[in-house]
Amino acid sequence: MSIRKMMSLHPNAREHVNQPLGDAVHHLMYCAKMCLSCADACMAERGHDMTQCIRLCLDCSDICEATARLGLRKTGDDTGMLVELLELCARMCDACASECERHDHEHCKLCAQICRECAADCRRAAETFA
Repeated sequence: MSIRKMMSLHPNAREHVNQPLGDAVHHLMYCAKMCLSCADACMAERGHDMTQCIRLCLDCSDICEATARLGLRKTGDDTGMLVELLELCARMCDACASECERHDHEHCKLCAQICRECAADCRRAAETFA
């Protein structure tokens, strides 16, 4: 299954898919779930104060989810808001990655990696609307 394929099937796509946006939506969906999983794993860590990591992972998950949802919508136009969300999401992903990189847990390392990839894709997608 491919979210990019689903995006291309929308009647308003007219067989033209913004590939950078499709890549961003793909990463946004995964990043949201990876951050959620990392937050849950952080809650189970003993002997470490993971409060900030949990908070940033949960915030990042929510922002990624909202951005993915707007990125999928082709009916009507809210390009300005989508661009703002993509840029915000890139900053949130960077902040989450920076926090996760402070910890030596494998789940944090994986979360940081997907956050960095997602941030880069969000920036590339935002640039296509300039």
